[in-house]
Amino acid sequence: MTEQAAPYISHPRILVLGVCQGRHGEPPFRIMEIDGQVVGEARTVTDVLETAAAYGIPIHDLDDPDVVRFVGGDKYTWTVH
Repeated sequence: MTEQAAPYISHPRILVLGVCQGRHGEPPFRIMEIDGQVVGEARTVTDVLETAAAYGIPIHDLDDPDVVRFVGGDKYTWTVH
């Protein structure tokens, strides 16, 4: 019998959820969670970096799944399709 290693699943502190349509002409946004708590809305990747910094979490690489996970798109997805 061959043993398979379990896949590695990261559990980052920061989750950036899927794009939501803004209300009444507001631009689309993505909900941000830090440590499982909703902390606000991000409209750009700069908002993600600034919010993380405000919570003392440095992000050196937005593609590092151990730090941040983008759900429903990647760091370039900021519009509703």
